[in-house]
Amino acid sequence: MPVISTNTAANTALRYLNNNSAAQSESLAKLSSGSRIVSAKDDASGLAIATSMNADITVLNQAATNVTSGTSVLNTADGALSNIADILQRMNSLTAQAQSGTSSTADLSYISAEYEQLTEEINDIAETTTFNGVSLLNGDSNYTEGTGVDFMVGTSSTDVIKVELGTANTTGLALTVTSISSTSDAVAAMDEIDAAITAVSKMRADVGATLSRFEFRGDVISTSLENLESAASAITDVDIAAEQTNFTNAQTLTSAAISALSQANSMSQSLLKLLQ
Repeated sequence: MPVISTNTAANTALRYLNNNSAAQSESLAKLSSGSRIVSAKDDASGLAIATSMNADITVLNQAATNVTSGTSVLNTADGALSNIADILQRMNSLTAQAQSGTSSTADLSYISAEYEQLTEEINDIAETTTFNGVSLLNGDSNYTEGTGVDFMVGTSSTDVIKVELGTANTTGLALTVTSISSTSDAVAAMDEIDAAITAVSKMRADVGATLSRFEFRGDVISTSLENLESAASAITDVDIAAEQTNFTNAQTLTSAAISALSQANSMSQSLLKLLQ
């Protein structure tokens, strides 16, 4: 029934125009952001899952950094222990030289002087080997065996790798003979050095074992990150081709609704001609 007081056709066209325009705006927001979930109403459960995944991704990225830091600590300690091992080998050679039977008192004093300097160098290396300002081998930090420093390498606070380092100064290595100016001192020193070489070798073996663990954990973290990022992408990232199609459809419908609204608004004017 033709009427002029209520333009039902215009109201209907306006409703569709609003709906189509809103759909067009939503598609445009998704295309410009690259995300399928622009607001919580787009996919509430997907948003919750993706948020949890992104939290794990953030933690795992830091865990990967922690693995790198732990590896650096161990490499620093291993380098110092390698130098100490070389020094001990030289000191062992000096004790053997002091027991040759052909060394004069003057010779023994020269040999002992080098031995004493190498003893001091072991202490210096143990004292100055640090990482981020923390000593590693002098027995005075949390890295000391029995205490250790935890490196978080997962998404849980309990997922840690503990780094423990031995004390590599002369006290920790039980090197009590400080001079080999006599044959008897050289004999006693040789026994201590043999034990110290064994101790340092064990320290390096422990460091190497922990380094191996860090390396494998780093691979696990990389794989976990790859899988989590892929899963999160499947939930949140927009399908550009599909969304572009949605946008084009909404754009076409919006144009059609505008045209229909224009036609509906002109209907009342056409009906007025009947009164002329």
